[in-house]
Amino acid sequence: MTSTDVKSAVRADSGLLDVRGVQKTYYGSGRTVEAVRDLTFSVGTGELACIVGPSGAGKTTLLKCIAGLLPPTGGEVRLGGARVQGPPPGMAVVFQEYGRSLFPWMTVADNIALPLKQKRTPKPRRAALVAEALESVGLRDVPHAYPWQLSGGMQQRVAIARAIAYEPDVLLMDEPFAAVDAQTRAELEDLTRSLWRNLGMTVLFVTHDIDEAVYLGQRVLVLSGSPTVVMEDVAVDLPAEREQLSTRALPRFAELRAHVYEQVQRAKTFHTAPAAGASA
Repeated sequence: MTSTDVKSAVRADSGLLDVRGVQKTYYGSGRTVEAVRDLTFSVGTGELACIVGPSGAGKTTLLKCIAGLLPPTGGEVRLGGARVQGPPPGMAVVFQEYGRSLFPWMTVADNIALPLKQKRTPKPRRAALVAEALESVGLRDVPHAYPWQLSGGMQQRVAIARAIAYEPDVLLMDEPFAAVDAQTRAELEDLTRSLWRNLGMTVLFVTHDIDEAVYLGQRVLVLSGSPTVVMEDVAVDLPAEREQLSTRALPRFAELRAHVYEQVQRAKTFHTAPAAGASA
């Protein structure tokens, strides 16, 4: 597959979130490392799209560029038509390392309310949003607990509650369930789909787990190895209502999983022509 073929596989229509020719090159110590070559895709309002790719493909780098936490070397990210040049007010991020993202000296409720205080949300509205978020993630009984008193799965629910209380247009999730056990992971996957449906958010979900990507997403974007491009944009034509056992037992689930797995394996050896002036 050539670079032209790759680009033709990517949706070019504009959406709520537009990633346009994003590149990221790191400079230093006499070396130039091109991490992300040319990423272009769009996520429409209310979509749930997943990103997979081999280790080192630049998935987290991409997410940081989208979130405005890392400036791209080239290209741009647009949210609702406005160029992202720093953390935008309409976006929230849930990271993998939930333990580091929660302040242990603050209660669950205070952790969730912190971004709302920075947003200058009035106190009555802030309290209502915190309560609603805790109810949504099944933690209404622990607002006064501290993160260190909760299990890993509950801490990640707190991190998710903090994100949705912010009322974002777009929710970015960076391998958020990688550090929890299999049963908790399944519960959090179902929670994510439930929140996505009920709240109408646009979700971009990064994962190493191919099964998780196919189960969760309406689309799966397969990234190549570094320097990264989008190899394929796979439409997931599974039923809208999904259940861990019955959905994963569907022949179509197996077909999609096998296809995405094959693409990820190909991605490990897929290389684009080097950009001018770049070196490994």
